[in-house]
Amino acid sequence: MQTAELAKQLAGDLDRDGLVRLPALVSPDQLAAMQRAFSSVLERQRWNDFDGYEKTERLRHMVQNVLTLEQGFVDIAIHPLVKDILHRYIGGRFELVEAKGWKSLPTRKDFHGWHGDAWYDQTKAKDIPREVKLGLYLTDVKSGAFNYIIGTHRQHAPHPLRDDEVNGLPRDRVVEVLGQGGSGFLFDTSGVHRQAMPILEDRQAVFYNYHDPSVALQPEDLDYYRYHPLILNAAFLGNLSDDDRQILGFGNKSNYVPAFQRRPRHELFQRVIRTAYETKLVTDELAQRLTARARRTFGLGKR
Repeated sequence: MQTAELAKQLAGDLDRDGLVRLPALVSPDQLAAMQRAFSSVLERQRWNDFDGYEKTERLRHMVQNVLTLEQGFVDIAIHPLVKDILHRYIGGRFELVEAKGWKSLPTRKDFHGWHGDAWYDQTKAKDIPREVKLGLYLTDVKSGAFNYIIGTHRQHAPHPLRDDEVNGLPRDRVVEVLGQGGSGFLFDTSGVHRQAMPILEDRQAVFYNYHDPSVALQPEDLDYYRYHPLILNAAFLGNLSDDDRQILGFGNKSNYVPAFQRRPRHELFQRVIRTAYETKLVTDELAQRLTARARRTFGLGKR
């Protein structure tokens, strides 16, 4: 099937169901390179002068700015089939506004329950703006998969569901997106979805977020500066089309905030760690000076 024909079919399925599985978007070699780059960030938590994952909750290790890690992450973001589906579903005015991933740790806790993704200012919107996420599994997902309830998209303003709403969900329309590493899917984020549980093995996945950047954002995302301009790696940006550059947000400052500073959440803890590290640096410096003095005094290191 030709790309345009396949995109038309998948865009129709997305409009009807809110979720579509995609054919393979990357080669085995590309996937292996992406897995290596992603795993390298997960080796340690980000701190001071070395990179790593961020941790804002106990059961997930967040990997930000995946477009800087490996060519394949950029290639998928602007894959011809993905672009064609999104142009048909969202319209001509959309951008990739977020690209990040995470490792979900094994757990039996239901820590990411049923919800639709709230992102726009619902006091200003006349209807539900279209937002689509592209999910890509980097590891095989045999448990704790992404769950989506078919046909719930664009029905109600997205929000975390209350217990009474969860009890009334049409369970016969739940789709569990199990898959091998490299499996991809698109979904309308206003539809009801969740991270299923239990998670029996580590799961690594990346999610790309596409919407019209002119839509007014909800206040909490403005405060967090969530949809800031993408951070890119110049080495991966060769041979871009005008369409690619628009999707990646080249030159668009609509959500750029000069000199933005995020409010710290753990100031006391951060001061303690900072003071401990400063003490270590002073101790290291003193030890080096004492070692150098000893060498001068006793002729250590001379032949």
